[in-house]
This record gives sequence, structure tokens and C-alpha cells, in this order.
Amino acid sequence: MANLHDGLLADSGRVADAPSHNWVYRALPRRLWPYAQLARWDRPIGWQLLMWPCWWSAALAPQALAPTALLTGLPSLWHLFLFLLGAIAMRGAGCTYNDLVDEDYDARVARTRSRPLPSGRVTRRQAKVFLMLQALVGLTVLVQFNLFAILLGTASLAVVAIYPFLKRVTDWPQLGLGLAFSWGALMGWAGYWGSLATAPLLLYAGSILWTIGYDTIYAHQDKEDDALVGVRSTARLFGRHTRAALAVLYLGAIALFTLAYLATGSDGVGPSWPAYLGLALGAVQMVWQLRVLDIDDADQCLRLFKSNSLFGWILFFGLIFSALWQLSVPVAP
Repeated sequence: MANLHDGLLADSGRVADAPSHNWVYRALPRRLWPYAQLARWDRPIGWQLLMWPCWWSAALAPQALAPTALLTGLPSLWHLFLFLLGAIAMRGAGCTYNDLVDEDYDARVARTRSRPLPSGRVTRRQAKVFLMLQALVGLTVLVQFNLFAILLGTASLAVVAIYPFLKRVTDWPQLGLGLAFSWGALMGWAGYWGSLATAPLLLYAGSILWTIGYDTIYAHQDKEDDALVGVRSTARLFGRHTRAALAVLYLGAIALFTLAYLATGSDGVGPSWPAYLGLALGAVQMVWQLRVLDIDDADQCLRLFKSNSLFGWILFFGLIFSALWQLSVPVAP
């Protein structure tokens, strides 16, 4: 039955772990579907989660100074657009690279064996060319920033290159994902200031814990197959203690985000109460995830994983309303 199902998927041009009603299948010619699947354009949650630390940092950085007629405390729309485009391009490049590295593993896992490379709908050469094209888009985005941000962004490639191999040697591949996916927490600040400070470092650390948490939930979808093929993960490591482990990770993330806000600016300058309200609401969303989590329900794990984009919106709008509040009630000189 499994072979028949895989054959039907291959014939339809779809993959098992992606929605079949996505815009990719309505708007793109069928010959481009495998490339869209390599880049995960049919699963936008990945680039959204990569984008959020960038946007948080870009929204936090201007609030290190009191607002003036020229410095509103609001993030640069141009920077937000660049981070959006860069997240889509680099998430797609990262997934393509991941699929090249993991082709043999993906062929042995039910959820992934219908992907373009293991199913044979794309050759390794074609995937490598597509990878380079996406990386070129990412480079074009990167060079729009200052020199410090360009060098910092380039340094992230070392973490990205190592990540796919971690699940072969450690129970903590989610930490590697956190290091890579949270890099934007440094980039948003660097893009604005041309340097780093304590606040973005704390934001980066909190984003890492958040990423480990949501990707642990995601990894519970594959824990049985992972055990069979020898893939390691925090989902397998935590097992029945996952809820407690996630509570520690999420609590640590909120604590570090709070410290990042407090470390932004001095003499009363920094995010105002809407930012902290956003953190409180985000914590409520995290508690909801923990309360309803069923690690043996793969569909629910996927839904909870995707719900972390809502968490991203909550923190971002908290920072935006913080800047607007400061504009309406300026800090006293």
C-alpha cells in the first residue's frame, strides 16, 4: 500500500507532507512544481519562522534611542522587505541543500520519500543549480546592508552548512537549527546600527530556545521513522518529558526576550509597555501550545508548530505599538 501511495503521489507531482491546494499547484506550470517543493514554497511557515527574529530585531533596534522628528522608533520598511525576501530565498536554499544532503534518509521516511530528489523528479545537478540561483538572490539582498551586516550574514553560512549533519551525531540537531534560524535576531540590529550590542545577543539566545521548542514539536511527527533510520532529535531525546522540556525552553525564551527589551537603550529609553504586553500575550500562546500538545498526534503537532507564526506576529506588533506609543508620549528630556 505504501508503494502504491508513493507511486500515486509521484504521478500527481505532489508530496506527502505538503498541502495539495497550495498556490504552487494553481499558479505554476507543472514542470516547476519540483523546484517549488525543493524550496518549500508550498509551505510558507518555514520562511515565516526564519523571518520573525529578523523583524523583531529590526523593530527593536530603533527603540534604543528616544524618538525625534527624524528617528521615529519604527523599523525601516525597506529593511523589513529585504528580510522578507531574504528569508524566502535563504530558507529555500537551505531546504534545497538539506534535501541534497538527506536524499538517502528521505527515501527511507514515509513523510519525505515523495519529495523531488528521492522520487527522481529532480536530478542532483538540477537541484544544485537551483540552490545556487536562490543563494544568488540571498546575496543580492545581503549586499543592500552595511558592511558589518554583510560580514555577519556571511558568517551564518558556516552554521547553515553544518546543520543537516547534526542529526547523525547528536540528539540536539534542533539546537543547530536554532543557531541558524535565529541569526536574524543579530541581523536586524546590525542592519540598523552597523554593530552589535547586548540586546540583540539576548534576543538571539531567546530565539534559539524558541526554535528548539517549536522544532521539537515538529520532530514528533517523524520520531518512529527517525528511530528506524537512526536519525536523532530532541523529540526522541525528551520523549514523554517533552511538555516539561518545552516549558523550560519557552520560559527561557520569554525571559531572554524580556532581558533584551530591558537592555535596549538607557535612561528610560527602550521599548514601552505595549512591547511587554506583547511578550505576555506571547507567553499565553506558548502556554496554550503546552496545554493542548499531544506528541502522538502528528497532525496536531504540525498545527502547533505552525501556530508559532502567530507568536511571531504578537511580538512584532507589540514592538510596533511600543514605538507608536513612544511617538504619542515622548520620553522627557
